[in-house]
Amino acid sequence: KQWYQRRVAITAGGMKELVKAINFACVKHTDQRRKNAAKTPYINHPVGVMHILCEEAGITDIPTLMGAVLHDTVEDTDTSTQEILEAFGEEVAGIVNEVTDDKNLPKAERKRLQVVNAPHKSEKAKLVKLADKLYNLRDLSKETPQGWTEERVKDYRLWASKVCTGLVGTNSTLEGNLQAELASHGIKFPCAEK
Repeated sequence: KQWYQRRVAITAGGMKELVKAINFACVKHTDQRRKNAAKTPYINHPVGVMHILCEEAGITDIPTLMGAVLHDTVEDTDTSTQEILEAFGEEVAGIVNEVTDDKNLPKAERKRLQVVNAPHKSEKAKLVKLADKLYNLRDLSKETPQGWTEERVKDYRLWASKVCTGLVGTNSTLEGNLQAELASHGIKFPCAEK
């Protein structure tokens, strides 16, 4: 069946919370754009991450899907962790917090910590992280972001492979899709180096 033909039992309360999270993310990311030539709306990314989880990985858990659509709000907008907690509760705030980098740290340290901390994330945060990396890798295959060199693209792919190696055992479908995406660029996943 096509994704729009699949029916999943979601409670009215769950649907209401998911729509609330989608709207929240849309408002928070309103003026942001992706770094591609078309400058597509940034919101396409978190919605796409949520779609990968739902469609490809078969995830129907509402807090996980909410965490996916909200995953960049604290890191990339003026949203605070407290705001997520108050609006969506402890579980969703925890997922978002787990996948949020500390922007006070240098970029190299943030990237290092993603690799080191990946195996220690909750199952739901691991799912969001896998889908996020898969979305970004697919975007890189479509188009190099403005201002990026081929070397930077290659480095991102290698780093993403290291991060996701720490997530192996979370969802075989997502891991298989990551493996195929990385292999199409000559990168082994899971990688030997963590």
